[in-house]
Amino acid sequence: MSDLIVEADGGSRGNPGIAGAGALVRNQQGSVLAAVAIPLGRASNNVAEYTGLVEGLKLVRSLDAEARVEVRMDSKLVVEQMSGRWKIKHADMRRLAAEAAGVLPGAQITYTWIPRGQNGDADALSNEAMDACAAGTEWDASASAIQPVR
Repeated sequence: MSDLIVEADGGSRGNPGIAGAGALVRNQQGSVLAAVAIPLGRASNNVAEYTGLVEGLKLVRSLDAEARVEVRMDSKLVVEQMSGRWKIKHADMRRLAAEAAGVLPGAQITYTWIPRGQNGDADALSNEAMDACAAGTEWDASASAIQPVR
């Protein structure tokens, strides 16, 4: 059983194209504790997915660095690579996987693939990031559809 749940996603409008990543952390009751959206400029979908993972793990580290974490993503590639079942061949993915692995000890983290339809909040955050990127602005957390509990 995990203490916290990370939901992460990333996307690119064009591949590569305007890209963004989103992540949120939930407690066991399902309340959103923290959320972030990162406009990435021009990047691939896979870079955006990995960036969502990294940012989600950083949110956990800021909340409770000792927490056991379940990461839920709709990216089969990221889940399988971070679980050690698939090799990481691309240099950008190796770099981002190493960055993710360095945020929290791997023994604290489990990775679960979920269908896209179950990753709607992280998807919404990644789309907010892509919208900000396309507009040439920063992400406005106060205007986000995903708001942490206060």
